[in-house]
Amino acid sequence: MSERHPHQHGAHPHPHGSSPGPRRRLAHLLAPHSHDTADKVDPALESSARGMRALWVSSAVLGATALAQAGVVAVSGSVALLGDTVHNAADALTAVPLGIAFVLGRRAANRRFTYGYGRAEDLAGLVIVLTIAASAAFAGWAAVGRLLDPRPVTHLPVVAIAALVGFAGNEWVARYRIRVGREIGSAALVADGLHARTDGFTSLAVLLGAAGSALGWRAADPLVGLAITAAIVLVLRDAAREVFRRVLDAVDPALVDRAERAVREVPGVREVGELRLRWIGHRLRAELAVVVDGEATLRQAHAIAVAAEHALLHAVPRLTAALVHADPAPAPGETDPHLALAHHLPA
Repeated sequence: MSERHPHQHGAHPHPHGSSPGPRRRLAHLLAPHSHDTADKVDPALESSARGMRALWVSSAVLGATALAQAGVVAVSGSVALLGDTVHNAADALTAVPLGIAFVLGRRAANRRFTYGYGRAEDLAGLVIVLTIAASAAFAGWAAVGRLLDPRPVTHLPVVAIAALVGFAGNEWVARYRIRVGREIGSAALVADGLHARTDGFTSLAVLLGAAGSALGWRAADPLVGLAITAAIVLVLRDAAREVFRRVLDAVDPALVDRAERAVREVPGVREVGELRLRWIGHRLRAELAVVVDGEATLRQAHAIAVAAEHALLHAVPRLTAALVHADPAPAPGETDPHLALAHHLPA
């Protein structure tokens, strides 16, 4: 949890920057173990706002870069630069599905979408993957067409300058999107940053194509276009892997280990049972079972579960909620209380 949101639970005081208002104190008293109230929603909204800002700022830079390069393509006829321009334009356009996803992610959960709309980011990630694939297909088609029908490339110095501009713009955008995406936990935004980084390197390849054309090698420009296509395919592989892992609810195993360690240290927790983490957009949710003393009262078991949730919220970055189930430690000769559920579980 961020330092901006220290809070207080029972005998564990954490200083606040300012005194909470009466409404906030009343809500905390009525639901002292809840972490889904405004104190957790505010950071979530802030992360969405950061993602939106990263999108629009970086898209403006990419849009300006693509427009400048398109003008050079029109006068030079370079298919290598055309491939780079198309990729830049596609990268700028991916801000649209991601922006929609961030806006949807701010909507509150309801009785139909009980987990909210955060998974819209995963759909946006799939759109980005498809966009990268389409730009690779177009760049490859243009390069093959130019190999079959060679044409001279003109205004080579301007093409070289456009290539350098493309590299600078894309590298700046890549660093910005990847940094913000990792900070807020957005796989889609990281994938978009990787997309931009590839554009930067393909811009340098355009520079090589211009140099080859300047030396009289006509095939240099379309061959570089094919190399750009191969580079786009490589980033497509990386982006698709990250996005599809998120769609399948994959998490870093180190996060699971970290969560288990935090819960094991909670007084009253004898053992940690099944623990699950899943991403919903760029926020995490957890579900786990803990084993407590079988003689503990309901209130005592509940207090241990709340302490376990509290520990998780502090230990796991971007975790916004945890559902903790307390199981009593088995007594000798006692029947497993979950036996009645066995026939409902998969074999």
